Amino acid sequence: MSSIKTLTMFFCTVLLTTTLGCASTRTHEGTGEYVDDSVITTKVKAAIFNEPGLKTSEVKVQTFKGVVQLSGFVSSRDDIKDAVRVAMAVGGVKAVSDQMQLK
Repeated sequence: MSSIKTLTMFFCTVLLTTTLGCASTRTHEGTGEYVDDSVITTKVKAAIFNEPGLKTSEVKVQTFKGVVQLSGFVSSRDDIKDAVRVAMAVGGVKAVSDQMQLK
């Protein structure tokens, strides 16, 4: 009987450790959030790529907890506005941080 209790406690400990290890904090994403952010990043990159006139090779996209950061170099202020507009239109985006600079 003692070995069953020990084994049960061991599995409960492993389960608890795994669950807490995947939880998110203010500065660290949980596993599910990381996957969600990767999907958002990919969708934003695709949307910017499909936008006529924007050079996607010079715009970097990063996402953390639904907040998209756009950085890199663009030709005009209109390109900055277009990139922000396109990023905000993507599902799952909570906010857009514009760190782009003019050439």
